Amino acid sequence: MSSLLAQTSHDNQAAVPPSDAAPSAPFWVSVQANFITQYHPAFYAPYSGPNSLSPAGEHATSRVLTLYTGVRIQPTTELLLDVESAGGAGLGSALGLAGFTNLDVVRNPTLGSAPYIARAMIHQTIPLSSRFVQAVRGPLGLASSVAERRLEIHAGKLSTVDFFDVNSVGSDSHLQFMNWTLANNGAYDYAADTRGYTYGVVAEYFDRGWAMRFGEMLMPKVANGLDLEWNLGRARAENAEIEFHPTLIPGKQSGLRLLGFVNHANMGNYREAIDDYLRLAGPVPDITAHPFQTRLKHGFGVNAEQELTSQARAFGRFSWNDGKNESYAYTEVDRAFSGGADLRGARWHRQQDKAGVAVSVNAISEDHRRYLALGGLGFLLGDGALRYGGEKILEAYYTAHAWRGLTFAVDVQRVWNPGYNQDRGPLTVISLRCHVEDSVPFGGRAARN
Repeated sequence: MSSLLAQTSHDNQAAVPPSDAAPSAPFWVSVQANFITQYHPAFYAPYSGPNSLSPAGEHATSRVLTLYTGVRIQPTTELLLDVESAGGAGLGSALGLAGFTNLDVVRNPTLGSAPYIARAMIHQTIPLSSRFVQAVRGPLGLASSVAERRLEIHAGKLSTVDFFDVNSVGSDSHLQFMNWTLANNGAYDYAADTRGYTYGVVAEYFDRGWAMRFGEMLMPKVANGLDLEWNLGRARAENAEIEFHPTLIPGKQSGLRLLGFVNHANMGNYREAIDDYLRLAGPVPDITAHPFQTRLKHGFGVNAEQELTSQARAFGRFSWNDGKNESYAYTEVDRAFSGGADLRGARWHRQQDKAGVAVSVNAISEDHRRYLALGGLGFLLGDGALRYGGEKILEAYYTAHAWRGLTFAVDVQRVWNPGYNQDRGPLTVISLRCHVEDSVPFGGRAARN
């Protein structure tokens, strides 16, 4: 699912008098609906496997409906609850691509569209200074002003990428880029169940011009699984990030985030799976065929953004993980680079419109490549064979504001070497998106992207 952008702006923070420190509105209620229809024409593929995207032309439509609510029970304590329904489907059941083309897609179509609790958190703010700055009210925090130096804690059910790897140019698939490896760092195998949520605690320290955060999350019991492992001795994830806002261009906002993560889970090892296959002469290597064993996966990410003009912004990301143990929670990427830009429509008198273009290049480790080449299956990939090449993606979109919270977008994605396979593609995906959002006007400023 698309992440919520962080609720507090670290740039151009204006001091406010202490009398405004407690916002007047103790409630938050808003709704969003996102509909994405995608189509790809037939593309070249001399062979296909169990996890291949079909080379025949196909179309699919997804929908995500979300109700966001929040209430302040004390001046610095809030309860946040979001209810969501995800339905429809993705192209090829979201198989065959590492950088899949629709972040809204739930990767297990058997889950159905019954409503579920997406987020249920307690949010505690601990002021550490008497100087207050303006904040952006939103589903993750209801205050319109906060202490400049403070500690914030979110605990409960949440999305890891609501807090980590956030980027104002490329994090919201409801208004920006739709591809998985453009909305998040591709090699960041962040803790999540099939729907993209987990339970955990995130502690964030904010100061003037910088911030740091740490999160402890639950991991799923199996790769891409819905059930989470509550025994922290068996599985868990540590996430740490430090964030800076240097002034690189006078008067223009910028951000730099440095991320590290360690996952502990019942993961298979690619090299062991290959060795077992060669020794036992099985039909194909199987990354899941192993006794329970907690293994580690570690990695890092770099995330940068820069305002270029009052209307244009650019972003870039790079991420890496060790690639030894199986891809487990997000997607099958071990190294990734992405970058792009967006432009508001003021020049053609459409101030609330936005256009964007970005590229993503994804890669996997040598052991991961060999595993797929021998016919092994990951939770997303498996063509039955592999002539390896980096997966390259180009995406461009135009989002047009229609009325109040209603927008429409057209999006085109071009994918070379889908699933890292030079024998398949290139692939073109055309998307149409309709997004509706509204909030009850309890006061304060709502976040906009």
